Amino acid sequence: MLYIVSTPIGNLKDITLRAIEVLKSVDLIAAEDTRHTKILCQEYGITAPLTSCFEHNEVARSSQLVALLKEGKNVALVSDAGTPGISDPGFRFLRLAKENNIPMTVIPGACAAVAALSLSALPMDRFTFFGFMPVKPGVRRKKIIEAQRVGGTAIFYESPHRIQKTLKDIEEVLGDPVIVVAREITKKFEERLEDKASVLHARFTAHAPLGEFVVLLNFPRE
Repeated sequence: MLYIVSTPIGNLKDITLRAIEVLKSVDLIAAEDTRHTKILCQEYGITAPLTSCFEHNEVARSSQLVALLKEGKNVALVSDAGTPGISDPGFRFLRLAKENNIPMTVIPGACAAVAALSLSALPMDRFTFFGFMPVKPGVRRKKIIEAQRVGGTAIFYESPHRIQKTLKDIEEVLGDPVIVVAREITKKFEERLEDKASVLHARFTAHAPLGEFVVLLNFPRE
């Protein structure tokens, strides 16, 4: 059996009892970063062996993992934080497992996009997750325009190194709308900010931000 296991996005206590039970029982845990997952395992006395499965080795490692599953082994797939495959490695492995008729199940749990949506208090009846913002300015601006065209609440991930550029693009493309940004969700310095893009841009320019960001903005439905 292949178990798709969600792990905490910050606070290690945000893990389900079932996730702990599964991680303790499998023959192998395929992790985005074994060093990161080792911390979680040590916290809960999980002793299953770890192997890496990340962006640069996922294709080759997926074949190895499928071979083990065909031998009757139980494997758990985890990412560093949240749900595997959601802007994290895992999709190629899951596709290959599906193509090989490997039985799989999911142990649901944390997802930063959904957690931030709840925290945002923006309309939740219709939302679209766009993943990480593109690095190239032109492509990033096209993504912002696409979000406006789709409508509803748009959710993006962004790094602390590019948040200022993204906020500036949102300001210039959309006319300085009010947006919500959330960072360090479930951690000690969790922060939710709601203001015009220009105000948030000035804030993060004056004080360099830390932690991964979730950016949310709503486009009212006609």
